Amino acid sequence: MNSFQAVFLGLIQGLTEFIPVSSSGHLVIAQHFFKIQEDQILFNVILHIGTLIPIFIIFWQDIKDMLLLKKEKRKETFYILLAIIPTGIIGVLFEDFFERLFSNAYLTALMLIVTGLILYVTEKIDGGEKEVEELKFWQPLLVGLAQGGAIIPGISRSGTTIAASLFQGLNREAAARFSFLMSIPVIGGAGFLQFLNVVESGSFKLELKIVLLGFFSAVISGYLAIKILLKVLAEKKLDYFSYYCWLAAAAVIIINFIS
Repeated sequence: MNSFQAVFLGLIQGLTEFIPVSSSGHLVIAQHFFKIQEDQILFNVILHIGTLIPIFIIFWQDIKDMLLLKKEKRKETFYILLAIIPTGIIGVLFEDFFERLFSNAYLTALMLIVTGLILYVTEKIDGGEKEVEELKFWQPLLVGLAQGGAIIPGISRSGTTIAASLFQGLNREAAARFSFLMSIPVIGGAGFLQFLNVVESGSFKLELKIVLLGFFSAVISGYLAIKILLKVLAEKKLDYFSYYCWLAAAAVIIINFIS
């Protein structure tokens, strides 16, 4: 992996982790076309850690209030922890199955089509006026199930969780905040488990320069992506990303077919 590839993959990870077009799907496609084989897991861990930083910057007040267990945030904190249960169960039970999918560019393209459909349908609903605290205890579990399904490359985590939240009656701002905050333990936990796998295998072949370039690219692009998504969501233009997902899927299928 060279410096350009590291920066490019960092930008892809940061932008697509939060813009609803599937970060894992884009990394699979990019690594497939770059023909990068070495240290994919370790580098992906580094990029995922980088995308956590913007969430802490933008939502620090919410995170701080949750950590301090402030009364007005206790129920939302509980619901976030509740939502990650089905995600964790799905990840643990089907880990080997999902890992095999990460080498299949055609499947990723098909899942991008599904993501596009989810976003298109979601934009046709108004959602509701609820805040997270007004949900019933079982509703965050449904959002967590949606997040678990997003482990499949090509399915957008942010897109599916925001869509599931809107279908539960949350307003758009609350749906976005819930999606971003519940991603912290999921991204962090998945990254930690992948890191343990890297330590166990003893694979540490990446140069420090490559690591830093990818990391900071992911941080900067992730921050911009969150700001963009919040604006697009407020302006009810999620369907724009549907068209992108469909075009990206078509491009992958065509390029693979003729190459």
